[in-house]
Amino acid sequence: MNAIPFSVDADLPLYDERRPVLRTRPRKALHHFRELLKDKERTDEVFRIFEALPWRGFRAAGVRFLSSERGQVLRAREPNLPAILDDHAALRRTPAGSLAHAYCDFMEREGLSAAGLVEEFEKFAKDKPRFQDQFLWYMNRGRDVHDLLHVLTGYGRDGLGEACVLAFTYSQQPSPAHLFIGYMAGLNMKKSVKSSAPVLRAVREGQKLGKACPRLIETSITALLPLPIEEVRRRLNITPARHYQRAHAVWRSMGVDPYDMLGKNAGHQAQELAHA
Repeated sequence: MNAIPFSVDADLPLYDERRPVLRTRPRKALHHFRELLKDKERTDEVFRIFEALPWRGFRAAGVRFLSSERGQVLRAREPNLPAILDDHAALRRTPAGSLAHAYCDFMEREGLSAAGLVEEFEKFAKDKPRFQDQFLWYMNRGRDVHDLLHVLTGYGRDGLGEACVLAFTYSQQPSPAHLFIGYMAGLNMKKSVKSSAPVLRAVREGQKLGKACPRLIETSITALLPLPIEEVRRRLNITPARHYQRAHAVWRSMGVDPYDMLGKNAGHQAQELAHA
């Protein structure tokens, strides 16, 4: 499928040297994780955790890719992923069974949009300095492929699904924040409802699946969208997340809703189980 035409400024520097070097602040990350547990829809808390636990190799990875011919071709072809991903009319013109159709189904079912995640980030970043460089494009793609990862991996938007997607992403973009949130969320789920559900094995499995997959932010999304979703998974070496599915099965057999493991009812469910 064709990318939506946006202009790309070839004169932008690869990396603006005025960008600050972020410090690692574990205590700050822990504080914001505790706030996130109170409401898992607080996307701003996720952004704050990433700010507190930065990926030290982010700049090097971005500049290396942007310095390549492949990087510049992809930047010209897909200058704005949210605009491409939110054009459901165009995506629906691809063959039935395609990644594009599966993505539209997921986003429409969940009431999401790619632009919505951008808006949440803009709220978080509204008082922060702005930098116009090519690295911004690379950085944004890490955010903009998040929901596409849910579709490709089969992980839902439940607490464990989000933790597994973050673990998957760590192997693609190794920010400590990915693993921190993923495993801390897993530990919290194990604490909330004690069971034989393989929670931490599911998170670890997500990490392994991400390692086997080529780096998605450096892959042409418009080339993948028209293809059958199972073919895309084969190309990306994405296999079924068995421990995640097993964890859901265990919880459901106990009468526990997997989609409320980090929600307001998790504590009540745990108390009911303890006194059953």
